[in-house]
Amino acid sequence: MSSAVPSFSERARAEARHVARSLASFGPSRGRRWPLALQAGLAMAVPIVVLALLGYERLALLAATGAFTVIYGGWLRPRERARFAPLVSLALFACAAAGTLAAGGGVVAVLVGVLMLTVASAAVVGWVSLGPPGPVFFVLVFGLSAQVTGVHDGARAVDPWIYLAVVAGSSVFACLLVAAPLLVPRYRAGPARPLRDLFPRRWGAVARTLTERAAIVGIVGVAAAAIVDPHRSYWIVCAGIAVVGMPVGRRDAATRGIHRTVGTIVGAALYLALAFLPLPVWALGIVLGLLQFVIELVVVRHYALALVFITPLALLIIGAATGDAGSMPLAFERVVDTLVGAAVGTVAALTVRLRAD
Repeated sequence: MSSAVPSFSERARAEARHVARSLASFGPSRGRRWPLALQAGLAMAVPIVVLALLGYERLALLAATGAFTVIYGGWLRPRERARFAPLVSLALFACAAAGTLAAGGGVVAVLVGVLMLTVASAAVVGWVSLGPPGPVFFVLVFGLSAQVTGVHDGARAVDPWIYLAVVAGSSVFACLLVAAPLLVPRYRAGPARPLRDLFPRRWGAVARTLTERAAIVGIVGVAAAAIVDPHRSYWIVCAGIAVVGMPVGRRDAATRGIHRTVGTIVGAALYLALAFLPLPVWALGIVLGLLQFVIELVVVRHYALALVFITPLALLIIGAATGDAGSMPLAFERVVDTLVGAAVGTVAALTVRLRAD
């Protein structure tokens, strides 16, 4: 005797209970996270503090992008991470350089660049099985670089060459932090697996799913930004690509979108609380480092809680770099952008079903 098919309202209530449970509980622990968190926090804080103390306060916060190198490949052994980090660093630097180049071409060039990079980075992430955090930071670095070095009143807000030099220096420092454990003999012992085995290149069903979902997010997100505010395109797309940039099923993607929305709303309030504190730039660098440390501790166990700290970190960097620090409109705009992007990402995940290889 077959059981009755649940009605739509019953399924909706079941999904609501699932989301509520995910927001009220932590996922399972996945081993020690504090070494990776410590590296990420130092990679964020040290370049900012050093540049600020040397008198380059206007450039200090631009060094934050180098820290994103550290958060990739956290599951690798130390020797493997030391070889892998420079490749990630080069990829992120290329995105920063492309962003500065697009900024010189105007709004249309930036919008086209965001769309192309969204699709291309998702395709590469799926092709090489890169793993978390997926393509989101490549798009973020491109968009942030374009915004920071954009043309205002006929001149660049920040000289592109100086900006890229700061990014390169902070990236090198991040790679050195990743390699630092090799100073301990036991981490140098034992074989290191070849990167081609760790990241097998395969254009399979998962890669196609990620690319198709990213294409939907990129097209809809850029189109929405072109209507509302072209300068916000990368934030909308990043919110969407964070939902679908990992090979997850429809239910997990929808839950991830809700987590991102809830976390961003709470994080925007935290940003406003931090932005109005009269902190010197070097102290702000320490705050950003602490935020990055906490993010890496909790992101694998509670995505919404991680977004509570990710949001003020990103907004503090953007606000300080563009002169909008402590801006209520900036926080409001980013919340709206996240709502739109998360909704687009969820629709993309529901539209394109995750296929198994």
